[in-house]
Amino acid sequence: MDSEDDSGDGIELVASVGPLDDVVALLREYLHRSGAVRAVAVVEGAPGESPAVVDCGRLAPIEVDFGDRVVQLPHGIELDVAPPELPDLRQLPPFDVDAVKGEIAAPPGGLHHVADGVRALARALGGRNVAMAQFQTSDPATPLAITARADGGDPLVLALGEDEFEMEPGWP
Repeated sequence: MDSEDDSGDGIELVASVGPLDDVVALLREYLHRSGAVRAVAVVEGAPGESPAVVDCGRLAPIEVDFGDRVVQLPHGIELDVAPPELPDLRQLPPFDVDAVKGEIAAPPGGLHHVADGVRALARALGGRNVAMAQFQTSDPATPLAITARADGGDPLVLALGEDEFEMEPGWP
């Protein structure tokens, strides 16, 4: 990995995370095309190694946590990787939510669209890796998060703020 001077807060600034550059590019492209505020991947490590967590927030440095070391990449850095393949993704307005009732109001098909997009993001990661995306809602303290496993073996999990809801298998 190419690295620059330490940022002074214990997190190293790097220009590449080697084999995880593809994951960084995928999350960043997903974030920009979907309108998500954050996209995160948990990527299996080599045998005997911890999984890596790649966290890509809107207009923020991309953080990669290897378990024993955390590094950051500038959000707009060019990486020497092939462009990631993702399905058609539309940016939707913030979802109306009622965290007390656990309710989400969206344009017709809107929630299914973003859920399908997160599922596609997870599939693009491959293996048993996990993808999570957060979306803006009408309540800034209650983001909507959707989590999917790449192999589709587990149901999607929706979260409103701190409350999680495991969806029926096969939904949507």
